Amino acid sequence: MALHTSKSMRAEVAYTLDRSGDYSIQTDTLEVFHAFLYENREAHQKSIQFLKEHWEEAYIPLLIDILHMSLDDWLKQELAGILEEKTEQSFGTDYFQWLQWMWKQEPVYKSFYGDFKSRLYSYIDPPFDQYFRDRHQLSTIRLDEVVWGGVPQDGIPPLRYPHMLTAQAATYLSDNDIVFGLFVNGEAKAYPKRILGWHELFIDTIGGVDIAGVYCTLCGTVIAYDMEYKGTKHRLGTSGFLYRSNKLMYDAATQSLWSTIEGQPVIGPLVGQDIVLETYSVTTTTWGKWKERHPDTQVLSLETGHQRNYDEGAAYKDYYATDRLMFPVAKTDGRLKNKAEVLIIRLPGYREDPLAISAAFLQKRKKKLYQDQISETPFVVLTESNGASRVYERIDVKFDSYKKGVLKDKNGQSWTVSESKLSSQDGKVLKRLPSHRIFWFAWFNAHPTTRLIK
Repeated sequence: MALHTSKSMRAEVAYTLDRSGDYSIQTDTLEVFHAFLYENREAHQKSIQFLKEHWEEAYIPLLIDILHMSLDDWLKQELAGILEEKTEQSFGTDYFQWLQWMWKQEPVYKSFYGDFKSRLYSYIDPPFDQYFRDRHQLSTIRLDEVVWGGVPQDGIPPLRYPHMLTAQAATYLSDNDIVFGLFVNGEAKAYPKRILGWHELFIDTIGGVDIAGVYCTLCGTVIAYDMEYKGTKHRLGTSGFLYRSNKLMYDAATQSLWSTIEGQPVIGPLVGQDIVLETYSVTTTTWGKWKERHPDTQVLSLETGHQRNYDEGAAYKDYYATDRLMFPVAKTDGRLKNKAEVLIIRLPGYREDPLAISAAFLQKRKKKLYQDQISETPFVVLTESNGASRVYERIDVKFDSYKKGVLKDKNGQSWTVSESKLSSQDGKVLKRLPSHRIFWFAWFNAHPTTRLIK
């Protein structure tokens, strides 16, 4: 058996044969590969023979996808044998090794690959069909780097406008629990890691703005996006697919796939429309420190409508316990451990001048501040004793120290630090800049030319 398919699905397959009973060279390529999706050993053998006689490099990604999805050990061995013979590699049926090798090569797939991927994964979940069908030319990323994460669309259930509690009512939280704090237009809300780890996406209104908080647990980041762009509100969800071990979102209207890291569509009809969602700062901190700064904050309730183990550290416990990755990536960089956290500042020009700052580096600094610039925009990072960092514009100001909540510039003037801005005694105001944390391996795979501060 190749896949869990119904009898009606198996009956759909048809084979184009010449008079000798073999596949013709003019056979539709997709028919050859679709034969591997059904329980028909004779059809498998004929397709295997066709591949041996009419081999093309463009077949490599299709065979690797089948290696991943097939439940037929005989078929997997046969297809692995073809791959090894034609590529002179020796990875057997190891799907991940084949992926990592393929991603180091130039892409070889042709236009039929998207339609094959569409058919293959639609058997897992019908909405998957739209992600890839007829979208070969509507993609800014390599289609062969898009891998299934093991769940259907929204199989990790998002929290849409979830029930919230006051800080006083949130008795289930301890002061040391990790939360992701947002402060938008004067309103503070907190989303505990222990809950968000099981849902990976929340949709909520904060300060009058509809926010999509996307948590990629594999790459250790929560990024907050404004769902509205130029008058259109994009209803986002979890696609079930990954790109370089980073979750891809989808929008309900067009079923386009979106990059979590970039906040823009990467596959589908929205590609090429210059859509880039605005980001808001996410502060990774402890519940005790967050509610101390924001006693009027709201925080997620345990009443999510789902039954999960919401204890601190329960979600992805084994994954976070080691530096190993769950899914392969194209490359890694040994300057930091894979899952070392880095701070990313989303200033204009960050794609052209990418910068990542080690969270451990920021926490160890005696003055608890770091000053630099991205492109031509200077900034300052202020870090609390518990490691929580906030980034502000700096313009022509140079700061000297930040100790016990007191910020002073080079002239000895004190500044008031709030969630949204820095204010000087003489009336100057420096606004907060959007930032978030992420695992080093994930950021490096998105921006390999990144300047790293560690």
